[in-house]
Parts: sequence; structure tokens; C-alpha cells
Amino acid sequence: MNLRIRDEVKQAIEEGKPVIALESTIISHGMPYPQNVQTALQVEKIVREHGGIPATIGIIDGTGVVGMSEAEIEEFGKRGMSIPKVSRRDLPVIMATGSWGATTVATTMILAALGGVEFFVTGGIGGVHRGAELTFDVSADLEELARTNVTVICAGAKAILDLPKTLEVLETKGVPVLGYQTAELPAFYTRTSGLKVDYALKDAKEAAAVIRAKRDLGLDGGVLITNPIPEEYSMDPEAINKVIDEAIREMDEKGIKGKECTPFLLARIAEITGGESLNSNIRLVFNNAAVGTEIAKEYFRK
Repeated sequence: MNLRIRDEVKQAIEEGKPVIALESTIISHGMPYPQNVQTALQVEKIVREHGGIPATIGIIDGTGVVGMSEAEIEEFGKRGMSIPKVSRRDLPVIMATGSWGATTVATTMILAALGGVEFFVTGGIGGVHRGAELTFDVSADLEELARTNVTVICAGAKAILDLPKTLEVLETKGVPVLGYQTAELPAFYTRTSGLKVDYALKDAKEAAAVIRAKRDLGLDGGVLITNPIPEEYSMDPEAINKVIDEAIREMDEKGIKGKECTPFLLARIAEITGGESLNSNIRLVFNNAAVGTEIAKEYFRK
């Protein structure tokens, strides 16, 4: 198997310590260099400060790496968008050709599960795109959540998506959508969406108990824990939704489709908001790293 696990990560897994998987698409496609590297290393630092072991995941020369080194993260940041985004369908090709690849939510989950990592912290998951009733554009992230045994801590689905339809697909797939100290689905840049999660979790201990119960029952698939962006970084819902609508119109006019949609929209939204949305994105990832590590610690508590 084309998988390399960093020694520190391997030892932590063997000893039952909390390991937190982190994706690499946010490095190569999420923001410019060197901000991308600085952010990735800060997320790793937050995981460590909360008592966890970070495992940033990517594909290097056709090998899945669970626990990239600082030098490898630096190289990812420098290469940026020249590294292709890799979802489930792309994984065998990227590995067979010995290429580099940036892992999406789906492929981070796949490689995390192969490496024995239960917890994965990210910004927001993919989902059902707006207009999907015509385009059938639905992220592979949802299918991965249905089949792969990894707990994902995020700030909800990305706000550029059709959130009601995304929740419907997750329900159909049997994925529990849980709110961390909230009964409402957070909407990435904002704390509110007007949509309810399946269940609200009061604390990390309760979250860990739910994950343990699902694993003990042998119910395959992910657990989705949605954690609202901190209040001070939450954007005004009406204002950000107008910006999203504008960015989507521009995307449609340019004929951008498929896996190029999300990078274009996030970059355009950041441009229109003068960087405010990017700052919110970074802050919610930091918050998710802290909360996700606390949940993982409870899960592995002896």
C-alpha cells in the first residue's frame, strides 16, 4: 500500500493517543503562499497545545503521507495550485503516476482511515451545489461520510452550497449531523443557517460517547460534528449571502464547473470582502482544531 505514516503519528496511534488528521487542499488551494504554510503550521500548533498529535495528510510522489513534515508542508505551500486536488476518483491515478496531490475532505478521510486515524479537523465539508437539480453537482465528500469511519469536525458545509439539500443527502446516507453546543447548523462564515442539526452535543465528553457508540455498533460511516465559528469572527449573514450570490453569478458567466467551482468561489468571495471572509475561514479552522482535539482526548481517555 502506498502509505507513509510519520513515526510520531504511528506511535501515538499505537499508544491510543489523540491524533488529528488535517487536509492539504487548504494549503495548496485555500490561500496564497506564505499565508497557507503559516496557517497550516498554526493549526498543527493548536492541536499540540490542546494535547493532540497533528497529522497533515497529502500525496507526495504517489505516496499517501499521514503526518507531513514541516518541510513537506512548506513545499506544498510553494507549489500551491499546481498541485491537483485529489478526490476518491483521482486517487489511483495520482498514486499510479507518482504525482503530488492535495487531499480534499474525501481523500483525507480515506487516507486517515487507512492509517488508523479516527479524527479529522477541517474548515467546511463539500455538499450539494446550488442548482444541483439540473447539474447533479454533488460533492464526493458526502459519499465518503456515508462509508468511511472517520469523525469530521467542521464549521458546517461551505456556505456556497445548497445547505438544505446537503442535509437531506446526509440524512439519506445515515450520517449523523451533530451540533457542538448548538442546535442549529452553522453556515461556515456565520454561526446560523436557520436549519436544525440532528442532535446538539453539550460538550466533548458527550461527543466522544456518541462516536464510541457508533463504532461499537459497527455502523460504518462518518460522524459529522459541526462547530460554529467564534462569535467575534462570524460575518453578517445577509451581507455574506449577497457576496456569495454575486460570486456564483460570475462563476456561471465564466462557465466554471466541477471541482474548479469551490476554489474560484472562495477566492472571489475573499476578493469581494477585502479578505474578511478568508480571515473568518482561518479563524474557524483554528477553532475547529481546538474543539476537535478536545473531543479526541475524551474519546481516548483511559
